[in-house]
Amino acid sequence: MEKTLHLTVEEQNADGVTLVGMRLDAFLAAETDMSRSAAVKLVESGRVLCNRKAAAKSLKMNIGDEVTVVLPEPVSCAALPENIPLDVVYEDGDLLVVNKPVGMVVHPAPGNETGTLVNALLYHCRGELSGSASLCVGGVIRPGIVHRIDKDTSGLLVVAKNDDAHAGLSAQLKGHHIDRIYAAVAVGNFRDEAGTVNAPIGRHPVKRQQMAVLPASDKTAREAVTHYTVLAHLGRYTYLRCQLETGRTHQIRVHMAHLGHPLLGDPLYGGDGTPFQAAHKSLFVGQCLHAGELTFTHPRTGEQMHFTAPMPDNMQRILQILTQEANA
Repeated sequence: MEKTLHLTVEEQNADGVTLVGMRLDAFLAAETDMSRSAAVKLVESGRVLCNRKAAAKSLKMNIGDEVTVVLPEPVSCAALPENIPLDVVYEDGDLLVVNKPVGMVVHPAPGNETGTLVNALLYHCRGELSGSASLCVGGVIRPGIVHRIDKDTSGLLVVAKNDDAHAGLSAQLKGHHIDRIYAAVAVGNFRDEAGTVNAPIGRHPVKRQQMAVLPASDKTAREAVTHYTVLAHLGRYTYLRCQLETGRTHQIRVHMAHLGHPLLGDPLYGGDGTPFQAAHKSLFVGQCLHAGELTFTHPRTGEQMHFTAPMPDNMQRILQILTQEANA
């Protein structure tokens, strides 16, 4: 069944992004879960009206503009259940918390149609996953998925078993009420023992597989805030605790690279090719980043839930070697 969205242009949205003056396609991407390319397709197909009139994707938004979007019927996720072992940290009738291993993609995408977390969840939960059209992402229903972490990042994710739980958890995520704390190893030594990176993030203008810190004047940039604390100086590397205030794609990786300290082993943002990685190739399968702590409010009981997960063996070994070399 098709769904109609009614959006009103305000000066800024809840994320602090300036909406006035933004292109129509960028406005849709900022105010919904759809990508910029998906927004363009909707506009070009005639499914988007501005003030009850057909509009071009390049139309600039003015305060008070009324934008109407007719969304096509969401496509159900084509993923099939697969008997893939899961590290389930907690589970009840509404949700489960899993510790995702390095190398596992969260949901199917071109090039990764099988072996994903969604495939494993469909088997484990046997149909007990959220999946209504109102909770779809980019026109595709993602069963149970509330938030994501990168393929080569390990750690904790909360998964919804029903639509009420999904809606409640998504509201917490949007309101910045889910605490996500990561352990990371970065290249170089930090000048400050703690700090906050408050720098907007958007798609890299040239390298489209990457995200980047963009000027505040860029209408596609979204607010991104990361708090960090130095846990240990390890020679030419630094062990960090990073806490997300927002949750943009690749946020910690982009923010640390922006500071001049990309994550060790990160192939996208300049953290690979170090002498340490060259000497210990077998330990690396991507960036040294682990989502080790997760705190949220149970959407049904109101109970505060807090979970921790140990770092994967390879990252523990990397830290062990770095510590030994730093103390030698």
